[in-house]
Amino acid sequence: MIGRPSLLLMTAAATALASIANAVGVASPDPAVPQTRLGVAIADDVDARDKTAVRRGRSLDLREQAIRAAEARLKADLETRAAPAGSAAPGVVAGGDGAASPDQFDDLAKIYQAMKPAAAALVLEQLDLDVQMRVAQRMRERSTAMILAAMTPKAAAALTMALARRQAPRPSYVTPAGVKPQVAKR
Repeated sequence: MIGRPSLLLMTAAATALASIANAVGVASPDPAVPQTRLGVAIADDVDARDKTAVRRGRSLDLREQAIRAAEARLKADLETRAAPAGSAAPGVVAGGDGAASPDQFDDLAKIYQAMKPAAAALVLEQLDLDVQMRVAQRMRERSTAMILAAMTPKAAAALTMALARRQAPRPSYVTPAGVKPQVAKR
């Protein structure tokens, strides 16, 4: 009985060879086999998700840089205010109000004009409204428009109103008798 292999033994050997062949096929896919539409769609979605994650990371890095810069300015401002009144720090107008000189706003306007509008809008929204207005006044109109378009509607409206108030002449309400009437303030 040793001369003839059994049917069970031959089936077991064939099964073992088939499982080894399947393992090798799975481990090394054939590059010549085209992907399915589903595989391509999944790969595209993964790529899009990765690109979005990179954009978010850049945005967060930009915000962190803006926060660090604001902290440094606040620290410098506190040190300037703590200094004796006789010694004025560079970049501070000698008036005691701690306002920045006009060329600082010109420099900031140049910096924001050089940035991409979306990135500039993220940082500009974090600034004080007065600083936003002074920087925007010194920028080219097209750059200001593109940055306003990238800002949130609330921040863009606030900056627009500040710019409108600053540029509009104040009407004088003088009656014929020379008496100014009471005007309700908002």
